[in-house]
Amino acid sequence: MKNSPHMAPPLAWRNSFKVAAVAMCACLAGLLYLFWDGVEYTLEYWGREQYSHGPMIPIVAIFLFFQRVPRLESLPVSGRWSGCVLVLLGLAGWVLGELSSIYTILQYSFLLIFYGLVIAVLGWPRSKCVWAALAYLLFMIPLPSFLYANLSQQMQLLSSSLGVAVIRWFDISVFLEGNVIDLGVYKLQVVEACSGLNYLFPLMSFGFLLAYLFRGPAWQRCFVFVSTVPITVLMNSLRIGVIGVLVEHFGIEMAEGFLHAFEGWIIFIVCVAFLLLEIKLFTLSSKTGGSLLDALDIYWPSSDVIKKSGRGVVSASSPLVVSMVLLLVFIPVSVSLKNRTEVIQLRNEFASFPLFYKDWLGRQGSIDANILLGLKLSDHFIADYHAVNNGSSPINLYVAFYASQRKGASVHSPRSCIPGGGWEVQSIEQQSLETPGLAEEFIVNRVLIQKGDSRQLVYYWFQQRGRIITNEYLAKWFIFWDALTKNRTDGALVRVTIPVTEADGLIGAEASLQKFIADFYPLVSEYIPD
Repeated sequence: MKNSPHMAPPLAWRNSFKVAAVAMCACLAGLLYLFWDGVEYTLEYWGREQYSHGPMIPIVAIFLFFQRVPRLESLPVSGRWSGCVLVLLGLAGWVLGELSSIYTILQYSFLLIFYGLVIAVLGWPRSKCVWAALAYLLFMIPLPSFLYANLSQQMQLLSSSLGVAVIRWFDISVFLEGNVIDLGVYKLQVVEACSGLNYLFPLMSFGFLLAYLFRGPAWQRCFVFVSTVPITVLMNSLRIGVIGVLVEHFGIEMAEGFLHAFEGWIIFIVCVAFLLLEIKLFTLSSKTGGSLLDALDIYWPSSDVIKKSGRGVVSASSPLVVSMVLLLVFIPVSVSLKNRTEVIQLRNEFASFPLFYKDWLGRQGSIDANILLGLKLSDHFIADYHAVNNGSSPINLYVAFYASQRKGASVHSPRSCIPGGGWEVQSIEQQSLETPGLAEEFIVNRVLIQKGDSRQLVYYWFQQRGRIITNEYLAKWFIFWDALTKNRTDGALVRVTIPVTEADGLIGAEASLQKFIADFYPLVSEYIPD
């Protein structure tokens, strides 16, 4: 059938591989430009041991994608407008992440836009065909710090308990106190680096890859992936137990230096061996026979096949072009947001904060230079105060102020920092203060922590731009909201801590802490802008 002179000519560009390639390159360039801060932050995390597998994730994802290229040719090509919706949601996430200083939002928004571009190019049938390559990219994003800290604490406690069971199995007398393994002559502390997360994240990503490549039934593949968690816990506990046994017989040097790291690599290799053993056992139980390699769908299409099929896989579509326009148009918007000059409030510096105030006498403390560098705060104050009129326990006051809480510089929640100091959280709840002397009551976080026989009571809150906030997520939301409406992100963390002694008890510690807050809250507020 010939085209009528009044009919629009066919849109030949929609089937043009070159147009699609140019549009995709423009989209990826715009994506990298917008999210470069988040990309740099992710690369920095990949330099840490627990995320050292990160650089391999994109490479493996590319491998998984090209494995499916020959199968894509037989599926219909239909770029979907839902891809544009994901791009718009990702751009909204960029704004939220940029203004709230939360890198995790930026990282997931990056992937959301990338997924949207894939759907805009391939459509649903072909996107489903390469789902594993897309899902695998999730393993390259680090856990949020608060989740990591909580998970690390639980892993430390569990690994310590199981490790002590291994030591006792060798008929060695040992005492467990929190995360400290007391062998009598030596004490081994199961620190964050020994929690097992150094193995868990790489093993989970490798377990997902093996489960996907395994030719077995779906339930067997799920079993292989899920088993990475108990295997990591058990093998890390065994490692801790073996270190304890070696220290008992050969000295403390067995827990230090190269040997310690070498034991870690051995444990990881053994964990991988267990995953392969699971696959082999499933293969034997199915009576299909064959080697372990036969059970895994590992192949790489020839270059001719990739070249022939690849040109038909990618084609231009209206959703792709619209996605490209959205990204390129958003770049000037992003530049204007980044270049906004934040309103900085005048305030009193903590250098003038008094050490003698009312009935309290203080002695100023200090924070390690390396820790200060990581906190990236603008001003801070830390001191231990004693009541002059009685011999109550000292109360530690810590205030961390940030003139700006843009990305990379924001208040660190005690929920994350307390476990990092080796303390175990016994309870955490909100406490309404009704202490006389306060202009109005307010709610603070009340945390009871313990390390060995030592207990401390902690009150803390976030004081920012005239608000008292206890919820970390709500604090982040107001950073975003005030950045938009007030062009301000300044704020502070206020934390007061007192030891819980047998003499005063928890009730006495509570009373002292509330009196201290009643006396100092108005003073502290003079150093934090409303």
